[in-house]
Amino acid sequence: MLDKLPIKIANRINKYVDSTQSKIEIVKTTNAFNLKKDSDLIANLAIVNNIRRINKFHEIVNKSLNQEGIYLSCSETLEERRTRVRAKTPFGFKNIVRTIDFIYKRVIPKLPIFKNIYFSLTGGNNRVISKSETLGRIISCGFSVLEYFEYNNLLYVISKKIKEPDYNMSPSYGPLFKMNRVGFKGEIIGVYKMRTMYPYSEYCQDLIVKENKLSQSGKVANDYRLTTWGRIFRKYWIDEIPMFINFFKRELNLVGVRPLSESYFFKYPKDLQQLRIKVRPGLIPPYYADLPKNFDEILLSEQKYIESKLKKPIFTDVRYFFKAFINIVFRGARSS
Repeated sequence: MLDKLPIKIANRINKYVDSTQSKIEIVKTTNAFNLKKDSDLIANLAIVNNIRRINKFHEIVNKSLNQEGIYLSCSETLEERRTRVRAKTPFGFKNIVRTIDFIYKRVIPKLPIFKNIYFSLTGGNNRVISKSETLGRIISCGFSVLEYFEYNNLLYVISKKIKEPDYNMSPSYGPLFKMNRVGFKGEIIGVYKMRTMYPYSEYCQDLIVKENKLSQSGKVANDYRLTTWGRIFRKYWIDEIPMFINFFKRELNLVGVRPLSESYFFKYPKDLQQLRIKVRPGLIPPYYADLPKNFDEILLSEQKYIESKLKKPIFTDVRYFFKAFINIVFRGARSS
C-alpha cells in the first residue's frame, strides 16, 4: 500500500507503521465521512488548506483510527505560500499583491462579520494557514506530532492518535483572546491579551519547547509561533493592554509575578510553585526590577519578591514598581 506514496514520504512512514501487518488507507480527499474505521494508518494527500472544517476533518480521522494509529496530513504553510505568490507576481506588483492576499486570505476569514460571507464565496478553499496553526490544530484533535518535513513545497505532518479530541469551540483565533493561567490560590483564571501568535499556537507549547528548549530568559528559543507584528507588540507591551481587564476584576495586581500557563507553571520547582499561589500575579513582574540574565536568576528574583511581599506587601510593591519604572524608562529594559 505504501508504494502509492512518494518514496521519501513512504520511508518516513515506515518508521512508525508495519506496512505488512497494518490496515492502511491512502486517500486524497477533503471529505472525511467516507474513511474506513479501525485503520492503523490514514494518509491524506489533499492539502488541509482546502478543507472547509479542518478540525472536524481531524476529529473524524481520530475516530477512524485505532489507538496509537498514525495520521499523515499535508498543507501549504504561510511561508510556502509567500514564496509561491511572490514567484508568480509580475515585478513591481509584489507588495500590492501580497497586501491584497494578506487581507483577503488571512484577515477577512477571521473577522466575525465577514467570516460567513468569505466561506460562502470560497468554500474554504486555498485558505492561508501558518505552520503553528497546522500543528496546533492536529494536536488539539487528539494527536501527538511525531515529525514534520517539507516535500514539494508542502509541509507533511506525521502524528499519532493518543487521546480523544478537545472539541475546543472557542480557540484563540481572533485579535483579542483569553489564556488560561494559574492565579491566586492555584485558581485558573482567563487572562486577556492581544494576539501575538498564530491561531492554535498554545497547543504547540510542549512540542516547541521539546524542539528548541528554552533560552536563558526562560522563554522559547526560535519561536516560530510569533507573528511579525506580534514581535513588535511584545517589545512595547501593546499586547498586554487588555490585561487591565483582569486588573479591574481583581485577578491581577499592578505588581506581581507573571501569570503562567499550567504547563509552564509545572516546570517550576515545587517550592516556588507553592510560593507563587500565595500571591496574586501582576502586570509588572519583578523581572523588570531585578533584570535577571537567565532562567535560574528569574526563579531567584521571583522567590525574593514573593518572600518580601508576604512580609511587607505594600512596601514591597511600591519598591518594585519604582525600580521597574526606572529600568524601563531610563535604562530601556524590554522583554526578550
